[in-house]
Amino acid sequence: MRAMHENNSDTSASAAVRGEVDLVALVSKIKQWGQELGFAGIGIARADVSAATPGLLRWLELGRHGGMDYMAKHAALRARPDSLVPGTLSVISARLPYWPAAASERVLASADLGYIARYALGRDYHKTVRQRLQKLAVRLADEVAANGGAPFAYRVFSDSAPVMEVEFARQSGLAWRGKHTLSLTRAGSWHFLGEIYTALPLPPDAPIDEHCGSCRRCIDACPTAAIVAPYEVDARLCISYLTIELAGSIPAELRPLIGNRIYGCDDCQLCCPWNAFASIGDPDFAVRHGLDATPLTELFAWSEQEFESRLAGSPIRRIGYERWLRNIAVALGNGKNSAATRAALASRRDHPSALVREHVSWALAQICGGQS
Repeated sequence: MRAMHENNSDTSASAAVRGEVDLVALVSKIKQWGQELGFAGIGIARADVSAATPGLLRWLELGRHGGMDYMAKHAALRARPDSLVPGTLSVISARLPYWPAAASERVLASADLGYIARYALGRDYHKTVRQRLQKLAVRLADEVAANGGAPFAYRVFSDSAPVMEVEFARQSGLAWRGKHTLSLTRAGSWHFLGEIYTALPLPPDAPIDEHCGSCRRCIDACPTAAIVAPYEVDARLCISYLTIELAGSIPAELRPLIGNRIYGCDDCQLCCPWNAFASIGDPDFAVRHGLDATPLTELFAWSEQEFESRLAGSPIRRIGYERWLRNIAVALGNGKNSAATRAALASRRDHPSALVREHVSWALAQICGGQS
């Protein structure tokens, strides 16, 4: 889950820059190397999130993290980057676009198809972003060493540890925080973020201005009203949380609002005016296995073995087969009352999982009063 390089005898900032290391020139090279690796942008921030920490703590106090206990458990690590990687002074923030050539609005409007968040249609981003950042970090370490600098601590992240990635993207001028809380640029929000914590005292970039203005399309578009105020999301209402992070039963009152979204939700991004300027992202995130246009009944018929094999290398696998069936059952219940839908649900009515059986029963009641 991580890449790390350390020199236990000396990781201080003074040791890291000892020699002929020109830090300004080094930052320029870092950005050039990042571009060569396919990143759309690289920015430098100080390892200081004190301005964002009160908002995080308030969010946790309000219980808006829901069942994501790790958010509260590791809050101190998020607030203190140097407690995660001792000696950290700077954060290299990277942005990698993922927007795929895939159907979106058409799928959302279909009663037969299942909608999967665009980020999950291709390869698992954790591996792609992490591997490229590791190459960047190694090249950085080699450059410092070649100029007489001492080894220094660093660690690579890709949504794999308690890191305030949007805050670092904001500080580094890589993006601004949109009202939906996602990082946003003039080229949209369809991108992944990754970071390198480093003990190098790199000169930071300046934040860029926000460009959301009075727009509130993302707030108004949220199916469950999870964006409770500009820049505030209650995860307990968010469809991405309900279909991915939530391990148990989806609250019955929220199920009809989920529609045919079986893994995540993109509504707040699909409506964003800035995403009109998005271009096709990295080839690693191109659609696999026709996941942008597969009938719900077909997906629901997958065996556990098929789920594991067809979604190998996909971030979807992390929810497991049981939640996969749970989510699809809800989508089927929100669909049309057809013979195919009734047969699909009936086939799982006696499933070994009580969670699956509950959602299947609900779905049958939704479309045909429980009669198959």
